[in-house]
Amino acid sequence: MTQQFYVSPEQLMKDRADFARKGIARGRSVVVLSCREGIALVAENPSPSLHKLGEIYDRIAFAAVGKYNEFESLRQAGVRYADVRGYSYDREDVTARGLASVYAQSLGAVFTAESKPFEVELAVAEVGASSAQDHIYRLTFDGSIADETGFIVMGGQADAVVEALKDRWNADQDFGEGIRAAVDSLRYDGGPNSQPREHPGSKTLEVAVLDRNPLTTRGSARAFRRISTQELDVMLNSDRASL
Repeated sequence: MTQQFYVSPEQLMKDRADFARKGIARGRSVVVLSCREGIALVAENPSPSLHKLGEIYDRIAFAAVGKYNEFESLRQAGVRYADVRGYSYDREDVTARGLASVYAQSLGAVFTAESKPFEVELAVAEVGASSAQDHIYRLTFDGSIADETGFIVMGGQADAVVEALKDRWNADQDFGEGIRAAVDSLRYDGGPNSQPREHPGSKTLEVAVLDRNPLTTRGSARAFRRISTQELDVMLNSDRASL
């Protein structure tokens, strides 16, 4: 006679959550932070083509940690949602809050109904006219959503990076200062006994920004742009770097 074991719904949800958390923690951290000039997104990512950071719409960006194929499918779905909504209504109707709500529904449905949850954590960032009007939404594997203030850290040893970053960051920093603070804090992701490891080099970093005033700085309505390795080298090696 085969012995059967009963698993309560609560235990099943806990097991799924533990599975997803372990998968997310295996990667390196991603930092999203508000600055005087806009929002900076910084990820430790040696791949030149498998991006953790991406553009969704004019003033909206996406960042993710976890399984690439899972969060890339979500990013593409977000781009389609934004394009259809902007075309059907108005470009101003495409907001980070609306996109975050769509992502939360998708993640929650997978977590409760599918055999395996998504091993991802997402951030949706929308740059405002001032840092006080920036929006950074954090979404976890179970569909939970939070409207964060200032900065967020996802994946890896996020708690250690947060502790390092909170003493280095303030909302009045320019992009150079904010990115240097984020990169310096990433040294605490994966270091033994929370001790800092070697500084991640520019070739192992993926960095992008949402310009607060892209029409003024670049003559474009699109706020998202990637920071090249050359720009990043200058920024990380200068006390007065600027974009």
